[in-house]
Amino acid sequence: MQVYTKNLLKGLIITILILSLTGCTLFQRGPRPLEDTPWELAQAGTSAMEEERYRQAIRYFSELKDRYPFSPHTPVAEVALGDAYFKAGNYTAAVNAYREFIEMNPRHELTPYALFRTGLANYSKFRTVDRPQGHMVEALEYFHRVKETFPDTPYAEYSSYYIVQSRLRMAEHELFVADFYWRSKKYGAAWQRYEYVLENFEDLPEIIDYARQRSQISYYKFQKEESRNKKHEDQGSWRDWFRWL
Repeated sequence: MQVYTKNLLKGLIITILILSLTGCTLFQRGPRPLEDTPWELAQAGTSAMEEERYRQAIRYFSELKDRYPFSPHTPVAEVALGDAYFKAGNYTAAVNAYREFIEMNPRHELTPYALFRTGLANYSKFRTVDRPQGHMVEALEYFHRVKETFPDTPYAEYSSYYIVQSRLRMAEHELFVADFYWRSKKYGAAWQRYEYVLENFEDLPEIIDYARQRSQISYYKFQKEESRNKKHEDQGSWRDWFRWL
């Protein structure tokens, strides 16, 4: 599925870059443009993207957006700008570019694509399970938004796949924290964290099986530890009483 998705997204980017807005092809091959008109900037940006010169593509699409905000070429260039940032690995900038397009063009035909790519950019920020997963929460919001608002588009299907993957990453993070408490012998905190996983990730069977087993053992160890502490407290009280006598 991941290979399929990767190839699909590559195709989507190319499709975006050749989208027609005014009855003729927006971005065409040809001599190097003078980069003065919206069409010339768009062509230069497209050539840079195809040659994987993402810095130059960002410059061309940004200049088009800034100099010609009302050009019919600008909406596509705004989405392409997000794609250029994404391909360059600057996912935060990609999110900002997609968001700006969505806010300004809520009914544009590229809106479902931009929503999906916003989610994907947030998802792509994932590095390791030990880091906070706030970006995954935001990714989920956009994937769900695609499914709810544009259920008949291909992006709804892609979003379904990444919803599962996002939730899996979030669950793994919770287990990482719970296991840390376990290794630190903080069984009460570990038990609470495992219980959180059981309550919130019941759609992930393998995660649930592991969390349930650990939760039961953690609770047993926690109760045993509490009983031991209570016994020590009671014994301490009797010692203090006899000492007073």
